Amino acid sequence: MYLGLDLGTSGLRAILMEAGGAMIARTEQPYPLAHPAPGFSEQDPADWLAACGQALDDLRARAPRQWAALRGIGLSGQMHGAVLLDRADKVLRPAILWNDSRAAPQAATLDSMPEFRAISGNIVFPGFTAPKLIWSAEHEPDIFARISKVLLPKDYLRLWLTGEHVSDMSDASGTGWLDTCERAWSAPLLKATGMRRNQMPTLVEGSAPAGELRGDLAREWGLPKGVIVAGGGADNAAAACGAGCVEEGQGFVSLGTSGVILLARDTCSPAPDTAVHTFCHALSQRWIQMGVSLAATDSLNWLARQTGQSPEALSALAGPTLGPPPGPLFAPYLSGERTPHNDSRIRGAFVNLDIADTRADLARAVMLGVAFSLRDSLEALRQTGPIPARLIALGGGSRSPYWVAALATVLDVPVALPTAGAEGAALGAARLAVMARTGADASAVMTPPAIEKTVLPNSELRDAYAAAHARFRALYPALKSLP
Repeated sequence: MYLGLDLGTSGLRAILMEAGGAMIARTEQPYPLAHPAPGFSEQDPADWLAACGQALDDLRARAPRQWAALRGIGLSGQMHGAVLLDRADKVLRPAILWNDSRAAPQAATLDSMPEFRAISGNIVFPGFTAPKLIWSAEHEPDIFARISKVLLPKDYLRLWLTGEHVSDMSDASGTGWLDTCERAWSAPLLKATGMRRNQMPTLVEGSAPAGELRGDLAREWGLPKGVIVAGGGADNAAAACGAGCVEEGQGFVSLGTSGVILLARDTCSPAPDTAVHTFCHALSQRWIQMGVSLAATDSLNWLARQTGQSPEALSALAGPTLGPPPGPLFAPYLSGERTPHNDSRIRGAFVNLDIADTRADLARAVMLGVAFSLRDSLEALRQTGPIPARLIALGGGSRSPYWVAALATVLDVPVALPTAGAEGAALGAARLAVMARTGADASAVMTPPAIEKTVLPNSELRDAYAAAHARFRALYPALKSLP
């Protein structure tokens, strides 16, 4: 048996599966997200550990016989977060998350240094880890002076499980400190941010062993000695493993908290000027490239809060089929935007509202705005290499028929819906654990999911949505020009 843990922004998902991939049990535990000031986004790492303990107790109760046969654990998690530890591994402050924009000035300073794009292969975005440490040095010098280790969120969970300070290549790619093509910490980039190599975790590939479950936890949970904990992967790299997107020409579109279009690459060919991310894959000598929209289902969640309806109710209002584009346009820049704008200050807007517009019209406009933003990401990705003939749909938003139909038509690419697409990164994490424990080849483990159906672009509406996307493209410069 193998366990996959995905430490997300809103909660931890855990799955228990057989080595062959058969799902035994799944569970999810939520935890809070704090916004103590505008642009700030933080979590207490203690909440992650509590959620993990509850999730594992739940799985153990649901499947006690299979739980006792657990032999490997894989980890996945939200990227870029800064967990600051002292010499005793005590957390020094709440973790600063990926969608926190407080370090925008520090990110701009680092990005102006040519070596960062040249070595890391990426723009230094405000959400990355490195600028957070510059912010800490400037605003919390007492805390900065006490930092012994900086861990990413899933790697703090690993520290609790194994006692080891370890990360994997895919998650390390989003710090701003990694030489992405060489797959190693960069001494020049660390020095430029006032950090030392011994403050970084040891790096392993995602499919390699990264420690064993602590003996006291194994005894508490009724497990044998020697349960392997794999290197694991960043959320999107692990999701790619779960979706079988590991070879050139394979990719997915994800409608999660953020929106992502990810393509697997066989070579490291960064293109930072496009605002596309070039990161290591969770598998050795493979890479991924991504376009990212910061607020996907988060945009629908925002509308749900304003209207007093659930996201599911709004999705139902949008309807099951795609019609002509709605009148209102929505810019989903509620937390700024990454691809292609790299703008942490831009904010969202509704445009062209009519007195006759309904909640259904607003819901469609929000979903379509996210789809248009992902179209911008796809156009950026076209500059980096070939685009797949189809994209697999992942994330909670993929349960909306309207949203998936809009994506297929706006992207002009068939969108495939997996039979069990909700596992995502947790499934990929469990698969990485299988490889770490057994040494199995990726081709045997990282297989594509069974597809329930494929949604094709609507040829009759293609031109209308292309014209609507052109109007959407005009929103960003108009919003940017506002004082």
